[in-house]
Order: sequence, then structure tokens, then C-alpha cells
Amino acid sequence: MPEPTTDRQSFPPAATERLQKVLAAAGIGSRRACEDLIFRGRVTIDGRRAELGDKVDPLTAEIKVDGARVVANTNLVYLAMNKPRGVVATMDDEKGREAIADYIGNLSQRVFHVGRLDADSEGLLLLTNDGNLAHRLMHPSYEVAKTYLCEVAGPVPRQLGRTLTSGVELEDGPARADSYRLVDAVGRTALIEIVLHEGRKHIVRRMLESQGHPVQRLVRTAIGPIRLGDLKAGRTRRLNRGEVAALFQAVAD
Repeated sequence: MPEPTTDRQSFPPAATERLQKVLAAAGIGSRRACEDLIFRGRVTIDGRRAELGDKVDPLTAEIKVDGARVVANTNLVYLAMNKPRGVVATMDDEKGREAIADYIGNLSQRVFHVGRLDADSEGLLLLTNDGNLAHRLMHPSYEVAKTYLCEVAGPVPRQLGRTLTSGVELEDGPARADSYRLVDAVGRTALIEIVLHEGRKHIVRRMLESQGHPVQRLVRTAIGPIRLGDLKAGRTRRLNRGEVAALFQAVAD
């Protein structure tokens, strides 16, 4: 996947603007309310306490309110998508299969998907043009957890959860789930939830198959603090300000 970039050449240069105006444009509140936040010392710019009269470049300044990151660059896009089964997790498939671009419509900014989700799997994908955030979300050192709901052949033994959280050996090395939960079990089918932060190809499917429980259906329901919720298959939604701030917090140094 080509990595998105957010350097200053990607967007038209912006003149510095008064901090309260930038905060208001980012949806924090009215200019007067933002001035009050600054006066009370609840706003920082690049790690220092902001002051009334400060001016910032919204493309480059790291602005936080009460410690939560505020994205002031209105060119940046953050989307959640419920990828349907059978859709290829790429923006343009060379084989002509259904791809993500077929579902997101005409956006003013070019976005990229964050991480993998194979064609046979469905559920949550994040789309953005924020290259820095995308890189951190995908980098294993930040250990962003991902949650999957898996339908497998049952019945499943009681020790399966202990085995998966202790670690199983795969052809490309050991793999371990962060947590395991049996959601439901009816006859020859079981529904389990697995949380892990690894990003190797088909990792969830391979872990379960190694224990004799091939996956019949796999849905990713969460990436870090972002949950799929009731978003319908094939639909996208913009992340709200709190969700974007939570993503930045999840990959903070």
C-alpha cells in the first residue's frame, strides 16, 4: 500500500491564524468559548501552554485541549468503513474486483486504508489521508489492539481460550491473542471474540485453524478505541472529534 503523506507540499500553504479561530473552526466551540479555554490554561501548542493572542499554522501545529489532540487541519479526513465480504481492501484492484473506492464516493481528498482486511473478511476499516497517524496505527511498536468476531466450527473446547492467549506456533512464528471470549455456542457453530494487536496476514484465521476450528465468518468490530457499532455494510462515516483524539492518544509516544 502506498503510504499517504501529510507534508506541507500536499496542501496549499496556510497563513498563521489566531488560536481561538482555529479551535472554533475545528469544532471545539465558539470563539469566545475557545478564548476561555485558552485563558484557563487548558490548551497547549506543541507542548507549551497557549496564551491569548497566540497564532498558529493549522497545518503543522500540535494543538491539545485538556490533553486531547485537536486536528486543526481541515484537509485531513478520518473515516470508518464497514467493508462487506468479497470486497478487496485496496483502492483500485487490477483484476477488476469490487474495491474500497467503489463504496466511498467522490471525496475531495484522496484517502488510504489503514492495515489489512482480506477479501473474505468483513467489518471495520479506517480510511485517512493522515500519513503520520496511519503509519503509527500500523506499526507493531504501538500495539494497537484489533477486535474480531469469529464464527467457527463447534463445539469448541474450554481450553481453547487458554491455548490462544498462551500462544500457538504458526509457520512464520508464534502468535498470541490478547484476550478470548466465547460469545455463543449453538450446535456445531460457535461465536468467539478475539482481541490481538498483531497484523500478520490471515493471523486470526491461521490461529484458529491451527487448533482445528477453521473460520466460517470473520468480522472486525474494533480498531483500538474505534468501534464498528451499527454501521451498515458498505457504508462509511466520518470519525467524530473525540474518536480522532482517542486514536492519537492510542499511538502517543
